[in-house]
Amino acid sequence: MNKVLITAFLMISFLATAQELPYRQIPEYPSSYTGANVAARLVDGLGFRYYWATEGLRDEDLKFEPLNAGGEARTSLETINHIYDLTVILVNAINKVPNIQGSPKPALTFTELRKKTLENLKYSSDKLKASSDKDLESYKIIFKNGDTITEYPFWNEINGPVADAVWHVGQVVTFRRSSGNPFNSKVSVLQGKLRE
Repeated sequence: MNKVLITAFLMISFLATAQELPYRQIPEYPSSYTGANVAARLVDGLGFRYYWATEGLRDEDLKFEPLNAGGEARTSLETINHIYDLTVILVNAINKVPNIQGSPKPALTFTELRKKTLENLKYSSDKLKASSDKDLESYKIIFKNGDTITEYPFWNEINGPVADAVWHVGQVVTFRRSSGNPFNSKVSVLQGKLRE
């Protein structure tokens, strides 16, 4: 009987660990400074901030919208959905896949959005770390709208979708404070981990 309980406990512990989301803590930094490593570290910083900005959000937090916005502001959930879309643009650039304008998007729950966003960021960071600086030149943002194709260099990925996602993560933090659920005060964005 004890062996069965121990086996069950180990299996549950393994499954819980296997399902842990990336970026609870920022990964160790690379041993060298290269363009690809710096780009990956920017993505890691975004992932860490996103993890903690979205950790423990309640339904009322997700529905929060700034007062007096007249319906022109996004709710927290709409902002989180937008951040996910920005990570898809990053993944597509690294995979050299165009972003098809007007293509249908899957309806995802908050839990699914959070998981997929963090996975997109981790995937992108890992691919960047495995890249050479020369590879960055081939990681273009490609938008396809019918027969029209528009391309931007990876530089625009940094000042566009990545910087925009950081901006919106800050909004999520502000919104959650406004809805009465503040950001975890033990999070150290400088050290990339929880303070003890």
